[in-house]
Amino acid sequence: MITQSLTDCSFELGPIRPPSEAYSLLIRVTRNCPWNRCQFCPVYKGQKFELRPADDVIKDIEAAKAVSDEIKELAWKMGHGGRLRDVAATIYTRYQHNDCIRNVSLWLWAGGESAFLQDANTLIMRTPDLVRVISVLKKTFPELNRITSYARSKTAAKKSLEELKELKNAGLSRLHIGMESGSNLVLSYMEKGVTAEEHITGGKNVKEAGISLCEYVMPGLGGRKMSSDHIIGTAKVLNDIDPDYIRLRTLHVRDNMPLWSKVKAGDFELQTEDEVVEEIGKLIEKLEVTSQLKSDHILNLLPELEGKFPEAKSSCLSTINRYLALPPQERLNFRLGRRAGHYEKLDDLYDTYKYQKVDEAIKRIASEAPDSVDEVILQIKESFI
Repeated sequence: MITQSLTDCSFELGPIRPPSEAYSLLIRVTRNCPWNRCQFCPVYKGQKFELRPADDVIKDIEAAKAVSDEIKELAWKMGHGGRLRDVAATIYTRYQHNDCIRNVSLWLWAGGESAFLQDANTLIMRTPDLVRVISVLKKTFPELNRITSYARSKTAAKKSLEELKELKNAGLSRLHIGMESGSNLVLSYMEKGVTAEEHITGGKNVKEAGISLCEYVMPGLGGRKMSSDHIIGTAKVLNDIDPDYIRLRTLHVRDNMPLWSKVKAGDFELQTEDEVVEEIGKLIEKLEVTSQLKSDHILNLLPELEGKFPEAKSSCLSTINRYLALPPQERLNFRLGRRAGHYEKLDDLYDTYKYQKVDEAIKRIASEAPDSVDEVILQIKESFI
């Protein structure tokens, strides 16, 4: 039995969140992106940035609480009081048409411990308003042990240390910052709207305030021409900041991105996947950090490039060297197998059954059109984003 009040519940949701926040309660604090000029990002193009009034956000928090309470009450009414996860999973499956109910039910299924503030840069909100929103969120859901958000380095650099500490004390646990590159050449070309120096200032401010910092790096963003600058600059900025987390997000260019026109004009030359792996290796070699490296995105070819630095540095480099030392046909097999979902890590390449299955697919594709396997891989990647 599903009650009418549950069916009617709704609150505003933004378009994206980090993969690490897949099971977080989503609360939309701002709409879209205040910068919105990055050449590699299609998400908010054509959309106007808006600061949502704090009162409206708080109403959404109350609506999310109503959905949560209704699901919990329903679990007891159905005799499943101690099996909330089962009821939440059932509701998530049934309510395909209501993203709000699905978000809350997925959050409850996962334990209901984290929340993510949307959209691209909630840190730009007036500090007193954002403190109020976070405080109400914590009071409404006291079981939350993590509240996170996206932010821009430039905004973090402009916030005073006192403001950031206020946010920390209110309950803000972590900021996800899209650094992308530490090269001023690359940042300018991509119209990122921030300098390497501002990346460093913003990152250090966040860390000094006691807020966990996750910096996102985009392998391939320099293309072939600027790869060296991209590696050197990015390593320098990361070493200066020493963030808690470094997350890899490999560049993939689609026709709905401004960068696409530069690729088509020949001004920006994309690297092959093998060249990107080499680039990641060169970056890792230069890292002198105590960060956790994460490769938790489907566009990354080698997801096992993870671990706490400096301890994990040698194993990450070993994995990269193992991949690059493979014969070309085996590298092709792994690339297709990884994108098609047969392989999760490099060691899966040695599963004879999986390898043969991918090899048969390669032969079938090549028989229909020679040299078309890479095109198929590209098409599969297109479906990921």
